Amino acid sequence: MPIRLVIMMKAIFVSMPEVVMIFMFVIVILCATDKHAPAGFSPIAIGLRLILIHFISIPVANTSVNLARSTSQALLIGGFSLQQLWLFWIAPLVGTLISGVVYPTIYLG
Repeated sequence: MPIRLVIMMKAIFVSMPEVVMIFMFVIVILCATDKHAPAGFSPIAIGLRLILIHFISIPVANTSVNLARSTSQALLIGGFSLQQLWLFWIAPLVGTLISGVVYPTIYLG
């Protein structure tokens, strides 16, 4: 098996927690800010979900959630960090796109 394929498969495997966590985070944001949600509780739900993301996925995949922080650190360190930077941009975008498709299907369907 070519080494590039192994590295790509490992990157996809490591990015799964970030995709899932961002998916659930965006779903919580969409549900908490929905017109049918109780007023005033959205900051609590969103904040607790963000804490949960960090507790669960930082030990597993060094998740970032903050693209600006990921980019700044990769630019400062350079080298292998810049080679991994695409993962910290693509995984949140994929999770957001999935939640953008799932939310209207389930909650508005």
